Amino acid sequence: MESAVKKTVSTKAPAPVGRANPGGRPKVPHKRRTAVSVMCTLIEKKIIEANAKRVGMNPSVFLRNLGLNTRIELRIKTLPKPVLEMRGTLNHIAANLNQIARRRNRGDDLNAMERAMLDQDVRSLRALVKNINTYVS
Repeated sequence: MESAVKKTVSTKAPAPVGRANPGGRPKVPHKRRTAVSVMCTLIEKKIIEANAKRVGMNPSVFLRNLGLNTRIELRIKTLPKPVLEMRGTLNHIAANLNQIARRRNRGDDLNAMERAMLDQDVRSLRALVKNINTYVS
C-alpha cells in the first residue's frame, strides 16, 4: 500500500546564508541595562511625561537627553583670603575666651598666664575691628 504523502511548499523565501538573525528587531550595539530612578510627585511626573510627549520622546529618553546634554553652572562661593584669616583668628579668640569663662564660672581666679592671654585676645579683637572697618569702608 502506498501512502499518500503531500508535499507542502513554503511561500516564504529562505533566510540568506550567513544571516544570523532571520528577522525581528535589529541588535543594538550598546544596550542600556542600568536604571536610574527619580523620585518626584505625581504632578511632576505628569509634567515630565507631557513635556516628553510634546517633543515626541518617551519619558526615559527625554530625561536621559536632559541629563546628558544640559550644562549646569556651578557657582562656588569663595571668601577672600583676608576674610578667611580673620575668621580663623576669631575662632582662636573664641576658644580662649571659652576656656577663661569656664574657669571663672567654676569660681577659680585667673593666673598671670591667663590674664596675659586675655589681654592679648582683647588686643587681637581691637585689631580685627579695625581691619573689618577698613575692609568694609
